[in-house]
Amino acid sequence: MKIEIWSDVMCPFCYIGKHNFESALEKLPFKDKVEVEWKSFQLDPTLDPSQSESMSDYLKNKKGLPEGQTLQLMNQVVQMGKSSGIDFRPETAIITNTFNAHKLLQLSKKYHKGTEMEEALFKAHFTDGKNVADTDFLLSLAEQLGLDKVEAKQVLNSDQYDYNVNQDIMEARNNGINSVPFFVLNGKYAVSGAQPIEVFENALNQTYQESASPFKDLSGDNGNTCDTDGCNILL
Repeated sequence: MKIEIWSDVMCPFCYIGKHNFESALEKLPFKDKVEVEWKSFQLDPTLDPSQSESMSDYLKNKKGLPEGQTLQLMNQVVQMGKSSGIDFRPETAIITNTFNAHKLLQLSKKYHKGTEMEEALFKAHFTDGKNVADTDFLLSLAEQLGLDKVEAKQVLNSDQYDYNVNQDIMEARNNGINSVPFFVLNGKYAVSGAQPIEVFENALNQTYQESASPFKDLSGDNGNTCDTDGCNILL
């Protein structure tokens, strides 16, 4: 079973959704049969990667939220994070363009380390106050996860993975995905938002049970059939 997840590094609910999804998956007996692919999405591609600002300034200046509402939103995120095992520190988060971070994510997928990279980027942004557009920081992160620093530097300084990032974003647009996190289960079902663990657990169970059979039987109970042992007539 394959799960595709669209998210952005600076989306707090994507981080919460990730942890809740993983907690649900960990409970299931078929967890080792689930393939997870992280997909790129940018909440604000207009941001300049050479510039940055605090989360509170961004919410006030770019989103037009008053200071009181900004503080309330940040406090709510902190409380929600605690219930999901996340140490949100919004006062230190640096808002900037996430395209390079997504390029590093695309590279990590090549080595089956997409989930590890996604977690590392979230933690860097929301807990450690790191600039996820800074090339030097991203290279250090690549090294920490065992990626080749020379290859990572080549990726970040070229357009090598630009297509992959843009392709994910275009795929989201074509499928009507305009908010994240967005989880697509086996290309058939969808779960949007940072849902509770129980919602993910039920969705995963339903999808897995249906994927165990190649067909969904819509025929009802009154169909006469024959098998290798003979024919059965239902009266």
